[in-house]
Amino acid sequence: MTHSRLSNTTRQALPASVAVPGYDRNRVLPGIVHLGVGAFHRAHQAAYVDDCLAAGEMDWGIVGVSLRSTDTRDALAPQDGLYTLAVRSSDSESLRVVGSIVSMLVASENPGAVLAALTDPRTSIVTLTITEKAYLRAAGGGLDTAHPDIVHDLANPRTPRTAHGFLAESLARRRAAGIQPFTVLCCDNLPANGATLHRLLVEFAALRGTDLARHIADEVAFPSTMVDRIVPATTDADRARISGQLGIEDAWPVMTEPFCQWVVEDDFPAGRPDWEKFGVTMVGDVGPFEDMKLRLLNGSHSAIAYLGLLSGYETVDRAFADPAIRQFVDGLWAEAITTLPKDAGLDTADYTAQLAKRYSNTALAHRTAQIANDGSQKLPQRIVASAMERMSAGAPPAHLMLVVAAWIAACEARGEALPESHFTDPLDLALAALDTRHLSAGETVAAVFDLAGLAKGGAERLTLIDLAAAHLERLRQGGVAAAFTALGIQGAKT
Repeated sequence: MTHSRLSNTTRQALPASVAVPGYDRNRVLPGIVHLGVGAFHRAHQAAYVDDCLAAGEMDWGIVGVSLRSTDTRDALAPQDGLYTLAVRSSDSESLRVVGSIVSMLVASENPGAVLAALTDPRTSIVTLTITEKAYLRAAGGGLDTAHPDIVHDLANPRTPRTAHGFLAESLARRRAAGIQPFTVLCCDNLPANGATLHRLLVEFAALRGTDLARHIADEVAFPSTMVDRIVPATTDADRARISGQLGIEDAWPVMTEPFCQWVVEDDFPAGRPDWEKFGVTMVGDVGPFEDMKLRLLNGSHSAIAYLGLLSGYETVDRAFADPAIRQFVDGLWAEAITTLPKDAGLDTADYTAQLAKRYSNTALAHRTAQIANDGSQKLPQRIVASAMERMSAGAPPAHLMLVVAAWIAACEARGEALPESHFTDPLDLALAALDTRHLSAGETVAAVFDLAGLAKGGAERLTLIDLAAAHLERLRQGGVAAAFTALGIQGAKT
């Protein structure tokens, strides 16, 4: 058992095989505030910023903000914000200590400190990875103005709870003080994420006053981004193994894969790091890259998660090694690829080949249950958008709609074939109230479409429901093998 903690002092004693920040962290100034300091941010944006700091761009330190949980702050504060990034492939692992997070705040404990960091003239960029559900969208895609936290933030602008409240109040304060607005950089898997957050924040600000809404609409940049790196949840075994290799304790190392991608629209009026020097792709329009990632990576990830859970596989690599699931994923990709723009220079063959290699990485142990969380928030853009485009083009989305059915079946399996709380969804209470086990497959799918706002108002809605219902009936009666057989796929695990 190791006793001393990773810190600015103890990092000097780390083994030579561990990469450590080569810059003077005392000279780093804060330039970025990040909302949502989870494992993904620490494996992705924080690592890119660490590269920039190492190259001498010392004005881009990160102030990390957790909106609610104290866990990350409690783990990293005693470590001076340092943590280990373990990059793992099937046959190797490299360890790197990342030093770009210069301070940590918890918004629920001290909203005033977060507002002060956001209002600081040195803050030029605010990045976000708060997960899809934290954007508080209503079923139609607009702001959920009835959400209790939105109601609270409008009544108590000095003590906000939501990202919307913090962004709006700090932008109002900057404007009043004559400080240039920061750039808002959404890094979550939302369609057109920059434009989507821009629209939601203008809606929120309009409830505070037209002047602030107009200022945000006209003067604040919201470039869209596409992020991609697989980051499994850190286990206690990971903590023990990494701490053993370091010779000192790291309370929260992060596991990830070698692959890393970040595509960013280049619209930063207040300045930005030279990210392109370290592999970031700066573009005029991130849309085609975003669609490729959402539909090919995220869509297949969800498919592997739900079909894997129903087949008894705990991790992605084990599920993807099943020849039947692999064949299904190939079919899913073939359907989704037809919905991507043909003239955007996308190399879908190379991209899916890389995905296959990544999914086969046995070192990551990416849990299917982790990916399965929040399906009602993820499937609309990952799966249903592609299915509707396929339908509009007169092509059947058979593989795509099996993913929706598998999500419903996996939700129904909790408490029976799967543990009760194996994964969660914002619609869990509503789904439980439906008691779908006593409804026909068609009734179940129609009700879930209503709850999740899927294909709302689309002419193809009834056809999509029928396709998903047929899949769900097969899953209920004969499991994944029966659903695969209907698609011409043989050899599924029963």
